[in-house]
This record gives sequence, C-alpha cells and structure tokens, in this order.
Amino acid sequence: MASDDLTLADVGEFALIDVLAQVFVASARPSVEVGLGDDAAVLAAPSGRLVVAVDQMIEGRHFRRDWSSAHDVGRKAAARAMSDIAAMGAVPTALLVALAAPGSLPLAWARELAEGLATEASVVGASVVGGDTAESPTLVVSVTAFGDSGDRALVTRSGARPGDGVFLAGRLGRAAAGLTVLSRGHRQPKSVVAAHRTPEPPYAAGVAAAAASATSMIDLSDGLLADARHIATASGVVIDLDRSLLGGDDDVEAMARNFGLDVWEWVLVGGEDYGLLATFAPEAVVPAAFRPIGRVSELREGREGPVLVDGATHRGAGGHEHFMPPS
Repeated sequence: MASDDLTLADVGEFALIDVLAQVFVASARPSVEVGLGDDAAVLAAPSGRLVVAVDQMIEGRHFRRDWSSAHDVGRKAAARAMSDIAAMGAVPTALLVALAAPGSLPLAWARELAEGLATEASVVGASVVGGDTAESPTLVVSVTAFGDSGDRALVTRSGARPGDGVFLAGRLGRAAAGLTVLSRGHRQPKSVVAAHRTPEPPYAAGVAAAAASATSMIDLSDGLLADARHIATASGVVIDLDRSLLGGDDDVEAMARNFGLDVWEWVLVGGEDYGLLATFAPEAVVPAAFRPIGRVSELREGREGPVLVDGATHRGAGGHEHFMPPS
C-alpha cells in the first residue's frame, strides 16, 4: 500500500506519533529544555511566569475538510490558542497538541496538520513540544499554548476605565464573510476565504500594547460586540463603539452587497477575526497597529449598556455563544 493511502488504523498510534514528532522536532526552539520524547516537556520561563491558554477545533463545528486543507486546520488551531496569549501582552513560546481522530483518517492528513501547526508556531518563534493522541469518531484538534511576558505587565480584561479610548488591531468581518462564501458553494474572493481558513492574528500588536500600558485587552474570537462586552463587564464600564470608524473593508462590503446581507452583522458579530481589542488611557502613546473605534464611559444605573454602538444598544445578534439555541 502506498504511503499516501495509509490511514491511522493501518499504522497505529506509535507510528502516528513518530510521524508527528518528525515534524515538530525539526522546529524546536532554544527555549525548549526538554521537548518531544519524554513524559513531559520542560520550558524556560525568563519572566518567572507562564501564560497559558487552550483552544479546540472540532470537525463540523469549527472546520470542514472539504473547505480547508489539513495545513489550514493546523495553522488555524495554533493561531486560535496563540491569539489568546498575545491578548495578554505575552509572546507565545510553546504548544501542546492533542489529536483525537477516527482510524480512517489518512496518515498524510495528520502529517500535513502537523506541518500547519509548526508553520504557525514558527511565525512567533514557538515550538510544538508534545501532546496526546486518541481514537475518536469525531476529529478534534486541541492546542494548549504557553507564553512569556518578559518584563512587561500582563494585560487583562478588567482594567478599562472611563475616559479610555477603545482601539482595534486587525480587520473586522472578513472571517464571517469567508464562512458565508464557503457555505454558499463559492471559493472567491480569496481574501475573505483565507480569513476564515487561516486567520493572521496581530501577535506583535499584543506585545506592543502591553509595552504601551494598555489598560485592558482581548482577542476577537466571538465577535466585536461579544468580546467588547467581556471587557466592559469585567471592568465595570460601558464601551461605546463608533460605527463610522468600524467599516471600510471593501471586500467585506462588496460581499455583503452581492449576497444582499447586512454588512454590520459581519462586522459587529461575525467572530473568528482574531484581531485585538484594547483600551488605552488618554495620555498613552498607542501603537501604530491600533486604530481608534470608540470610547469607555462610566456605567450608570438606568443607562443602556454595557456595549453601545453610536450611543445605543445594538438590536441584532450579540455574537457567538456555545450551548445557546439558534435565534
């Protein structure tokens, strides 16, 4: 049987691990003191603190193999977890990957997945240092990311204060537009399809925001309104977004017109763009990667909130939330 025709059931768990390890060992970084091949990895943590986040992708829920290559899935799985590290103002350093898959999965697909994970990790100089495999009727890729903050203070969701500006690094609505394009049987335009398949989080902007004393920050995974609400609720404030500062993506607006859809549903609640939303004090020197999109104000009894668009509550969908029935 040709190697390209082999499945996981043909080769077994240990051969699968060997194939994955060949990819990951080749990309190991100096910060990995003990990597693949032992019971646990050992990482250097120069700041004395580890920043840790986990994310999972489930076939049929977060990706489809007929829409995305294995390399795409690997890149996206790594990006989703490392984006959370960047949102704390830290640098991703290492990944642990758990793969649950049916025995019928082609070995070549698993190898390409590993190459995608390693490719995305290399963007920030991180390494895949271990993980786990298991047989499952559903294909699931789970990534735990580790990061280091250096000598910077970490940025949480709870520090926004009235008077702060609200800033965005990244684009809005592209991933949602790409998902709509794919779900309707199209593959163009490539720019929005790529945004769904392989997001490009602005990793460096997270570090820059921390260095510039951002008061709060979050990555945009569930949609702008939902993630702004996380900051507003954690900080006890109101976030007022300015619609005139949010649009302007020609590809997204063109797709909305073509499909007869409201572009604001993509921009405000689309999700999976993996940009960074941050707040800065008025006197801060805001990094160039960020553009202003709103203001933080005081939470007052009887006032609408905690997230407003042009001073009023958005009346449409509020963003993605698991375990909720469709509206």
